[in-house]
Amino acid sequence: MHEYSAPDGVRLVWHEVGEGRPIVLIHGLFSSADTNWIKFGHAKRIAALGRRVIMPDLRAHGESDRPHDAAAYPPDVLADDGEALIAHLGLTDYDLGGYSLGARTVVRMLVRGARPGRVILSGMGLEGLLDTGDRAAHFRRILTGLGTFERGTPEWMAEAFLKTSGGDPKALLPLLGSFVDTTRAEIAAIDQPVLVMSGAEDSDNGSSEAVAELLPQGAYVAVPGNHMSAVVKPELGRAMADWLGVA
Repeated sequence: MHEYSAPDGVRLVWHEVGEGRPIVLIHGLFSSADTNWIKFGHAKRIAALGRRVIMPDLRAHGESDRPHDAAAYPPDVLADDGEALIAHLGLTDYDLGGYSLGARTVVRMLVRGARPGRVILSGMGLEGLLDTGDRAAHFRRILTGLGTFERGTPEWMAEAFLKTSGGDPKALLPLLGSFVDTTRAEIAAIDQPVLVMSGAEDSDNGSSEAVAELLPQGAYVAVPGNHMSAVVKPELGRAMADWLGVA
């Protein structure tokens, strides 16, 4: 585990495994680097290719600081943090990927000028990029209605995951206000090779296939599962490694 300071002084953490060409992987909302990338073997599989896998814990998540002040969550703050990590590590020749909120953060970094060689967007659909307000409102309802949801509903499942991950609602709630929409034109201007992935039963953020179709060099792969389960499946890490392995 390693630490750096964000531009506003918030203490942020990243994890590493392996050596070689770097790839930065960004986890999803309510999650952490350990939960998304380490626990189920995805990072180890990619590292076995001879890769240095760099996995930040987003602010308000994992081992990073969890400020409660809304001022700590300006628009696009997660992209700010990602860019700061790349600068801190001095990365110039690297790849970049993310799951769900992590994938949205990757897109924001790309449209703001990040230049990785190859990109992985997993668990994110076109609607979740074009209109962040809908998903933000969904999670705002969850964070402000904890303990009120019927067992088995998407809200109840998200709350259960929040409890499992040890999430801090007082930090996560203001984070939702930092999401920024991306336009179709901005997505279509992303010119790197992009692997777009989602669970075959995942439509939480809209169509991932539509993202791949919009990208000049987009390729879509479906893996088993829904939004919550696909990220724990070995097929996800295997597909990532297979695609990176032919780079």
